[in-house]
Amino acid sequence: MGTFEEQRRAPRVSTDFPLKYKELQGLGDDFRGTVSKNISEGGVRFRSDRFISLACRLIVELNLPALAKPIRAVSKIAWIKKLPVGDDYEVGNKFLEISREDKGHLRDFVDLNAEKSQA
Repeated sequence: MGTFEEQRRAPRVSTDFPLKYKELQGLGDDFRGTVSKNISEGGVRFRSDRFISLACRLIVELNLPALAKPIRAVSKIAWIKKLPVGDDYEVGNKFLEISREDKGHLRDFVDLNAEKSQA
């Protein structure tokens, strides 16, 4: 049996882009800011200063370089783990709803940067 990394459908690239998120049901809540850790066409990993339930759906906005507006998606928490130091969590997030245009931007970004990391 292969490792978890090998079982992923889409390649991931390391990132450190500004990311904002808020709970889908908490429409009056303000966005919380953080930084992405890696991204693929199917999801994003980021750090959170609070626990987020696996049942939670989020609105995520991610700023990719060279794009005038952020990519926006509705997502769900795929996994969450407490970091060994401090009070933060690392969150794996799967995109559920994303525009065709934003998905294309993500695909182009990941394809370009995955090729660079393999070179």
